[in-house]
Amino acid sequence: MDNDKHRLVIVVGSVREGRFGPVVARWVAEQARTHGGFEVEVVDLAAYDIPLALPAESPKHSGDAYPRPAGMRSLTAALAAADAFVIVTPEYNHSYPAALKAAIDWHFDQWTAKPVAFVSYGGAAGGRHAVLHLENVLTELHAVTVRDGLAFPNYFTAWQDGRPLDAGTEGYAKTLLDQLAWWTATLRAGREAAPYPS
Repeated sequence: MDNDKHRLVIVVGSVREGRFGPVVARWVAEQARTHGGFEVEVVDLAAYDIPLALPAESPKHSGDAYPRPAGMRSLTAALAAADAFVIVTPEYNHSYPAALKAAIDWHFDQWTAKPVAFVSYGGAAGGRHAVLHLENVLTELHAVTVRDGLAFPNYFTAWQDGRPLDAGTEGYAKTLLDQLAWWTATLRAGREAAPYPS
């Protein structure tokens, strides 16, 4: 990893058959690499074993001893190594996918004192209801959510050949990434200076 760059993990939040998330995530990763402030990794939740049933104990109190499935080990490592996140999520019934909630709930410290930005897609609302719910959940885990996100209403007509048709979208992506980079540097310096008081 380039020591001058922060590690950004882009999470593909949908595991649904025929999902559009990987298309969006590839484009976001391209924007992040062009931005230049991040070492980028795309983490697709469909590649991991993420049960919905959780152990009795809390990951907050168990730390590294939390009994996660072996198939989740590399996911946990990627989240732990990240300095920042972009979550790519669709909207299902005014919220976000169950697999994404499970992936969040299997972890705790991996999100703490790190910034999270959102890129959503859906019908008329563009996934904004999903993002509102995610902001509440991740704030509870002591993550810092970034103000400016990207939302793609009616994505099925707004994209062509793996790219959004709106010419202004790259500018919005740069704003998101600029804010994310600022928070990433600030929070990483804070974590390195002193343990987060959770």
